[in-house]
Amino acid sequence: MSTAPGPRQTPVLITVTGPDKPGVSSVLFAALTRHGVDILDVEQVVIRGQLVLGALVATDHDAEGLQESVEQAMATVQMRVDVRVGADPEQTRPGSTHVLVVLGHPVTARAFGEVARRLAALEVNIDTIRRVADYPVTGLELRVSVPADTDEADADLRSALAELSVRVGLDIAVERDLLSRRAKRLIVFDVDSTLIQGEVIEMLAARAGCEDEVREITEAAMRGELDFTESLHRRVATLAGLPVSVLAEVADTLQLTPGARTTIRTLKRLGFRCGVVSGGFTAIIDRLVDDLGLDFQAANGLEVVDGRLTGRVLGEVVDRAGKATALRRFAEVYDIPLAQCVAVGDGANDIDMLSTAGLGIAFNAKPALREVADTALSHPYLDVVLFVLGVTRAEIEAADIADGLEPERV
Repeated sequence: MSTAPGPRQTPVLITVTGPDKPGVSSVLFAALTRHGVDILDVEQVVIRGQLVLGALVATDHDAEGLQESVEQAMATVQMRVDVRVGADPEQTRPGSTHVLVVLGHPVTARAFGEVARRLAALEVNIDTIRRVADYPVTGLELRVSVPADTDEADADLRSALAELSVRVGLDIAVERDLLSRRAKRLIVFDVDSTLIQGEVIEMLAARAGCEDEVREITEAAMRGELDFTESLHRRVATLAGLPVSVLAEVADTLQLTPGARTTIRTLKRLGFRCGVVSGGFTAIIDRLVDDLGLDFQAANGLEVVDGRLTGRVLGEVVDRAGKATALRRFAEVYDIPLAQCVAVGDGANDIDMLSTAGLGIAFNAKPALREVADTALSHPYLDVVLFVLGVTRAEIEAADIADGLEPERV
């Protein structure tokens, strides 16, 4: 849509406000039609039942008569109207360069004000704001424009908002507003402390009576202080002698992260290929794959002899590098470019996987992963990932209702 009037045309900016009701747009455009104007730009938003409708038009005769006609037309539907003849069409901004998703529980006016001030200091304009979620967190999507869309400006924006995010207690996801943002097609999740609550190896260790020892090794590995492969072998060694039936027992006790089912169900509706790449164990991961209807999985095998665990890992370990390799393999299998892949994880062994994906999301993650991720989320709800991907809570619930499901709110 052109935003420039013809050489003999006068631009007119019309802003209509008041209670939202059927027929307002119809009445306005009937009045504009009678004056034969050209439409240069239109925007409309409804906030809690209050309508704001703006139209930039161009007329080649009697702009004052147009103003009077519009004012009279809006009076018939009890709406307020502001008409500015000769509005500068050059003030219309080009398309947004970035999308920010601000998430909080709650989002306070003070915290959001800090975001607005930081953007202003960077000369970043907020073009539009809309709410994308009211549960389990409040989510606001901002489309913004940086003065010059360069890699340096992008890096500066991300760095500034990452620092601010920690200081004001909000999660702020930043993506360039490109077609690729809406073209994601494959998502891979880490399992322990991401798709499920807790660490499977610790659950197994509890049955072997060495939970504290294993937890200490796990935490060191997640912080990046210990090589994952070495830590895995050391932890699995403590399980030697456990009956293989323990694997099924632990699988039966797994608790999904809140929002996990909603997330997978929604992504599969959108056509995503969904799967897991885990440093955990296939015997347990397979149960999750069946339960959630996942498309693929990669995990480690445990050696079993005479019905008992030997304390050894079978085959090549799915470690930090192995996770990235698995992501590449699955992307190739489904013929999906890495730029259209999403990876979600929480530990240092997820660094390569998140760096390989087009969008890497750190979920309640350790500092080593947060530093390299595109987005860091700190709320314990997995469906927050959907908001980062541009899906709204209203869309999720509408799809559930259409499938005969009750919205999942507690």
